[in-house]
Amino acid sequence: MKQEQWCVRVPVREGEPMRRQLISDGVLDTSFKPTRDGAFLLFPVTDPARATERWECEPNVKAVPLPRHDLVGGIAIMQDDDTEAAELLLGSRPSLHTVLHAETPVSGEYRTRGFRVLAGVPVTATECTEYGMRFKIDLEAAYFSARLANERQRIVSLMEEKERVCDMFAGVGPFAVALAEKAGIVFAGDINPGAVLLMEENIRLNRRHNVIPMLADASHLGAYLTTGSFDRVIMNLPMSPVPFFETAVHLVRPGGTIHLYAMQEREGEYREMIDEYPCTIAGEHQVRSYSAAQHHAVYDITRTGE
Repeated sequence: MKQEQWCVRVPVREGEPMRRQLISDGVLDTSFKPTRDGAFLLFPVTDPARATERWECEPNVKAVPLPRHDLVGGIAIMQDDDTEAAELLLGSRPSLHTVLHAETPVSGEYRTRGFRVLAGVPVTATECTEYGMRFKIDLEAAYFSARLANERQRIVSLMEEKERVCDMFAGVGPFAVALAEKAGIVFAGDINPGAVLLMEENIRLNRRHNVIPMLADASHLGAYLTTGSFDRVIMNLPMSPVPFFETAVHLVRPGGTIHLYAMQEREGEYREMIDEYPCTIAGEHQVRSYSAAQHHAVYDITRTGE
C-alpha cells in the first residue's frame, strides 16, 4: 500500500544526477521507491527541508534499514557509536571505504571535531564530487558539509558575471570554488591553516585561477581589503556569525549582497541584529534542519546607503 512521503520532484533528464546527490547528502529514503509522474521523477527523502512536496510512494520491501548518517565522499559519519550498524552501512554501498563516529561537535577556533573509526579503512580523508567539481577533504583537519551543495548552486544562480566576492570563512573552498565559475575574483579566507592547505589543493584541482586563498582571521579582513569593494560576501559561520557582521557590512558595496548563515531556533531570530546596520533583508529561508530545536538558515541581505 502506498504511503504519503516527502519527495523531491525533478525532470526525468535530471533524475540520475539528483539521485546521486541525494545519496551523497545521506537523505535519499531507500525505504520507498522513486515514482514517475509524467515528465518528472519524485525521489523520497528523509529530510523535509530538502523536499518539494509530499507524494504517495510505494514502500521498498527489499530495502534494508540503515542507521542515520551523513555522507562525505567515501566516508559515512554516524551519530551513534555502533560498530554493528557501521559494518551494515559499510556493506550497503560499494563507494564507501570508511564509517566514522562523530565523538565531538564542531568546536574551537578552527571549527574541527573528533572522530573514531567504526568500520573500514582508518582514515578521515576522502574526495567528493559536487556538481562536477572535486574536493579533497580531511574531516579532522577542517569542517565540510556536503549538505550545502544545493545552497552553493543557488548563490551561483543569483550572481552576475564578473562579480567581486569575499568568502570570509572559506574552509576547504567549496563556496569559493563554486562561485568562481561566474565571479571575476574571489578572496577566500580562513583562520585554519589545515583548511587553507586543502583549499589551495581544491583550487588547483578545479583550475579556479581567480580564487585568492588567504590564511586570515575574518575579523581583520576589513583592515587589508578595500572598504565597499565587494559585490557579494559569504558568511558561512553558522554557530557564531554576529561578531563578524560589522566586517561584512564594511566590505560589501552599497547595493551589494551579504549571505549570512546562522543556526537559529525561530524564524527571524537575527533580524533585529541586522536592522542595526544600513541593510535590508531581501529573503530568509531554511537551508536544512540541524536538530529538533535548531535549523540552519540563510539571510540574503542587501547593503543600503551610499
